[in-house]
Amino acid sequence: MKPLPPLLVTGAAGFIGFHLARRLSEQGLSIVGFDDLNAYYDPALKRARLAELAIFPHFSFVQGDLGDADAVKALFAEHRFTHVAHLAAQAGVRYSRENPEAYGRSNLTGFLNILEACRHAGVEHLVYASSSSVYGANAKMPFAVSDRADQPLSLYAATKKANEAMAHSYAHMFGLPSTGLRFFTVYGPWGRPDMAMWLFTEAILKGEPITLFNEGRMRRDFTYVDDVVEGIARLIFKPAERDPNWDAFSPDPATSRAPHRLYNIGNNAPVELMHLVETLEKAIGRTAVKRFAPMQAGDVEATFADVSALAEAVDFRPATPIEEGVVRFVEWYKSFHGITGMTNIGPEE
Repeated sequence: MKPLPPLLVTGAAGFIGFHLARRLSEQGLSIVGFDDLNAYYDPALKRARLAELAIFPHFSFVQGDLGDADAVKALFAEHRFTHVAHLAAQAGVRYSRENPEAYGRSNLTGFLNILEACRHAGVEHLVYASSSSVYGANAKMPFAVSDRADQPLSLYAATKKANEAMAHSYAHMFGLPSTGLRFFTVYGPWGRPDMAMWLFTEAILKGEPITLFNEGRMRRDFTYVDDVVEGIARLIFKPAERDPNWDAFSPDPATSRAPHRLYNIGNNAPVELMHLVETLEKAIGRTAVKRFAPMQAGDVEATFADVSALAEAVDFRPATPIEEGVVRFVEWYKSFHGITGMTNIGPEE
């Protein structure tokens, strides 16, 4: 029996990309990981993730820049991918105010390079990361993929919305099956140091203050990373199909006459920021020092995922309770940093 060609996971040294590459490798699939190991946050964490993946005999890693069209072309020419999970991107809502050029190169030019490579390689399915941030100014809850999402509130969100439009155009023009996944505040072991779960845990352990924006009145649909990966794994070998019933006079943004689909992957259970803090305090055994601040430009007050389309497509709904996921994250965080007790970590306030 002829072996399957390798599957490409871009952003394999990143948070979600690492977990997906590990999950697929555990299933015995051949995986090629691609990442530029940039310094948006400490590359040592990215290398530690790659070290975890190196134990799999059918995992290989290529370091490169998505913005380099020649590098992307060479990658596809060598491996002849049939399925691609494109999770690499310049992340962060607030950072897009400081370094917009990074978002243009990675999220726009880099995504175009992936689309072009997939088109010429005849890829059977491209699954790519979008974001709940595309819902922007939309106040209707829960967010459904059938809702319009035309008012992004940050450059990051705008690039993710642009990715969806770009992928749809390639699905329409070239028949490239593609599926966009709108992730909702993913957290868990091996998470990103710039996200609230890591920042709060680190600060509480050290007895330092945590900053709660919008005076702590934010709500987020925190989604455990294993649930996100389960959704991706179920979708990647289920290529998007044309919807023969799509109505141009009453268009559904989630489907199309082209082979392009959109899905939310969220926990379908928004959590008050203060409840997250209380859950972390319980898991850590310390009381947080809280500092309240106004809403930041580009942020949204609440996110809430309608996952009915995902459940219908692959019979799966993320459902890990925040109380369970937080304990797993805190245990991993302490293990990763060699913290075995509270001594000399910092004073409790």
